[in-house]
Amino acid sequence: MEVVQSHRKPSSNNVAVSTLPLYRSAPLLEVRLEDFELFAMDRLRVLKGISDGLGRGKKPEEMEKLVADLWKANMRHPQANEEANKDIISHFVLRLVYCRTEELRKWFLSMETTLFRYRFRFESSEAQRALMSEFKLPCKAVSNAEFESVKDKLGQVARSMGQTLAAADAIFYKVPFEEVPELVAGRRVFIYKGHAYVAMNQVVSLVVTQFRSYLSKALILTNRKWTSTVREHEKDRLAPIVEALCTSYLGPDYSQPNEAGEISVKDIDHFAKTSFPLCMRHLFEKVREDHHLKHGGRMQLGLFLKGVGLKLDDALAFWKAEFAPKVSAERFDKEYAYNIRHNYGREGKRTDYTPYSCQKIISSTPGVGDHHGCPYRHFSEENLKAALVRMGVSSRAVEDVMDKVRNRHYQLACTLTFEAVHGSSCDAGINHPNQYFIDSQKILQSKNGSVA
Repeated sequence: MEVVQSHRKPSSNNVAVSTLPLYRSAPLLEVRLEDFELFAMDRLRVLKGISDGLGRGKKPEEMEKLVADLWKANMRHPQANEEANKDIISHFVLRLVYCRTEELRKWFLSMETTLFRYRFRFESSEAQRALMSEFKLPCKAVSNAEFESVKDKLGQVARSMGQTLAAADAIFYKVPFEEVPELVAGRRVFIYKGHAYVAMNQVVSLVVTQFRSYLSKALILTNRKWTSTVREHEKDRLAPIVEALCTSYLGPDYSQPNEAGEISVKDIDHFAKTSFPLCMRHLFEKVREDHHLKHGGRMQLGLFLKGVGLKLDDALAFWKAEFAPKVSAERFDKEYAYNIRHNYGREGKRTDYTPYSCQKIISSTPGVGDHHGCPYRHFSEENLKAALVRMGVSSRAVEDVMDKVRNRHYQLACTLTFEAVHGSSCDAGINHPNQYFIDSQKILQSKNGSVA
């Protein structure tokens, strides 16, 4: 796959792929640099949506609908004959992005395997059998005579799952039992002489096991190639994109307080108690307590306050007043005011800086004496529980939150906190502290009939 900055050249050889690709080799296509990033971000929206659905414990039928909706919403292309290319290109770009650490590989492998599982189920029986032959699976169709000899046993397995055995058109495959571990573990197959009898509607398990094994090995090989040659060769062009994509924020831009309106210094205390997410509430409490925050904390809280509507003059007044017990007015103007004006685009490059997303906050690494970062990731279990109780989260909800934290679903933990505090569901999930604030204000305003 060659990435260029010119427009993609049309090719008469680009034939739309009618079945699910197996991603065995990168496509021989020229790809615009913009598409390289945009296609990857679209696929990342699908994978993160799947991750959120799994973390919320959605049932298989709910996941099936979710995957279909996510794919339709994000992976379409204005030119229908380019959709197959977008699918393949986006997969290989994200393979580069997520090959770089064991943690990234594990997440990508799990999400891509889940995506493959449901997309395989959407295929016709003919397409499924074609994919099976491409995988060269270690299985063979069960003959009519053999089927008759084990029909009663197969019927018992079907009934144990609340199903019936449609003998007239049943298609079964015989495979070594170790090839379908999840079916064996779930007691969903009949095993005889080291072989499992797998119904056609269960073949997805066999195919997914093969796909996962192949992709796992491919990610290791991709990492070796990336580390040894590609990263250095592409250090000025692709490497910055690849290294930033796994922490990319994919939602709205909160650099301007479009929905939140404006807030003044006198409002901050009230909003901190009612509508700040835990990460910002903790920073606010610390600046009140210590009359100082290190640079990381000032950036995280300062840009958040800017995003919820605190104007530059009020921001300068807020920080100056909070730092006053430890920092003189002259020192504040000399050492801190420039950075605040810089964040508002009034100094330096005049860039209007954007508030940090959850992903950026979670991926930060606060040091000793720092208070920025994500409490769900960085707090001890004891401190996190205490902080949640102070926010008014019930003991039962605290345990639900802690369960997500232990499984490293930090944004879901924040979402559950939001739902517990507000007594209202948040189906979209929390992806940004400023989203938390805006959604909180909407709920409180609708309950009170006025500004919260």
